Amino acid sequence: MQNDNYSKIIQVSDLITHYGSKKILNGVSLDVNKGEIMVIMGGSGSGKSTLLRYMLGLNKPTSGSIKLLGEDITKMSSNQLYQMKKQIGVSFQGGALFGSMSVSENIQLPLSEHANLDVNTMRIMSQMKLEVVNMAGFEDLMPSQLSGGMIKRAALARAIILDPKLLFFDEPSAGLDPVVSAELDELILNLRDAMGMSIVVVTHELESAFKIADRITILDRGEILMCGTVDEVKNSDNHRVYNLLHRQPRRDMVDVDEYLQRLTGKNLDLVSEKSNIVNHKKY
Repeated sequence: MQNDNYSKIIQVSDLITHYGSKKILNGVSLDVNKGEIMVIMGGSGSGKSTLLRYMLGLNKPTSGSIKLLGEDITKMSSNQLYQMKKQIGVSFQGGALFGSMSVSENIQLPLSEHANLDVNTMRIMSQMKLEVVNMAGFEDLMPSQLSGGMIKRAALARAIILDPKLLFFDEPSAGLDPVVSAELDELILNLRDAMGMSIVVVTHELESAFKIADRITILDRGEILMCGTVDEVKNSDNHRVYNLLHRQPRRDMVDVDEYLQRLTGKNLDLVSEKSNIVNHKKY
């Protein structure tokens, strides 16, 4: 199955997705180069977390294609997708550590699932990855004994335990103080440089995005507003990009008639006619 002749580590083409009858992503296309840090940004409800779910193969799109490492995951069987996920690391927003397991046991989970290794080897490998994320000596602690930043680092150690070619981060700086956030940004850059990983980061933290990104993709209302370097994004003349970067509220004008029609699902003329009849009867 593996195709090593791909030029892009991720290729998303004309992706359309729905939740029920509601369209969430509308013709999204983007690519990620090998060794690149791609940051995906957007306001609440823009579709960035949805895009991440589809790139991870957690949902099947309505239409379009998603190629990871040269292979279209939308056409894969469940077994093929399972094999693909061995080459992908994911660090979830809340860490997603199991509270009943020690840090070391949490980090070893992918090894237990995907590798035929003895217990000592797995423990040594988990200790090595803890050193990478600056958490050496904390392997026997429980998640409840960790700070927010340490949970993020432990989750990252688990995400890279199999040395993935592609790493996904969901809101790595969420809930962290500025100092810890800056340290995590440095760690992400070091992973890219030292381990040659391609990294996709979904975030709303502007300072972090500008520090780590090679390119930034900005989503709004399920569509891509722009994709470019940090300087290109900062200098964009798109007013919606400007509003996002400068925390300006949306000032969309609401068509009252259209809104009422969508809300009631009825023809407004008919509603108005019935209202007139009711008012006539009153008098």
